[in-house]
Amino acid sequence: QVRLEESGGGLVQTGDSLRLSCTASGRTLRDSAVAFFRQAPGKERTFVSAIRWNSRHTYYDDSVKGRFTLSRDGAQNTVTLQMNTLKPEDSAVYYCAVGDGVILSSIRNKNSYRLWGQGTQVTVSS
Repeated sequence: QVRLEESGGGLVQTGDSLRLSCTASGRTLRDSAVAFFRQAPGKERTFVSAIRWNSRHTYYDDSVKGRFTLSRDGAQNTVTLQMNTLKPEDSAVYYCAVGDGVILSSIRNKNSYRLWGQGTQVTVSS
């Protein structure tokens, strides 16, 4: 069974850090793009960051650039999102997603990703 599992969410204060992990089971992540999206209550699911597994090239939304870092561990089949200097506006459910054959122009588009995790809540208090 192919699945993605996120972990690492929680409740923190402004300025704190959190690390989210996304582990895939039942498939390799080779040749894929792995992304994190987030969704706040009443809002659309938006792009946060993505990594191309083979090249390790990373992409970030402007709102998190310089604060968040996405990396991958091939041995663990895991992607990690290190989130620093968190702000209340970062509060959301964070979803991990995997897409195959994702072209550069679509890497920020949630419709490019077919496999999704269940999501993990991140809450940043002011």
